[in-house]
Amino acid sequence: MGVVDVVLRRLAAGLGAVVLAAEALVLALVHFVLGRTTQSQSMSIAGMDPDVMVMTTYAMGAGTAGFLLLCAALLAAAAVRDRAPGRFARVVLVCAAVTHAVLGALAVGLVGWGAFAVLMLALCLLVHVLTQYAARGRGGADGLPGEGATPTSR
Repeated sequence: MGVVDVVLRRLAAGLGAVVLAAEALVLALVHFVLGRTTQSQSMSIAGMDPDVMVMTTYAMGAGTAGFLLLCAALLAAAAVRDRAPGRFARVVLVCAAVTHAVLGALAVGLVGWGAFAVLMLALCLLVHVLTQYAARGRGGADGLPGEGATPTSR
């Protein structure tokens, strides 16, 4: 059972990294197309400067893609090292999981079931990696005695 757990953990983390990297590239492309469309048509909402809208669209695309690429790198590092993500990495991955859950709920109504399925796949991989590495760090069969969560003293 130990070898299967290691393979499953590493596979889920690796697949999660690939899915998040692909999602980052798709979202960057979508934001680039939206920015170019806004620029070529001089679109404006409520009198806002079109150039501000274009730059904001590009910045949002770059920020979202950067966040997803960071998550993908953290998952890839966990897959390669077969070690639980650190505190910072867990916080980032939990934020990504919550974001995917909320966007999945919105995507059903706004985009369709295909987008929902992709977002739920990413969510499932993130949650699987977070729970499998957390269970391993509690001193189970894969951990050494004394590793994992211990009560604080004083």
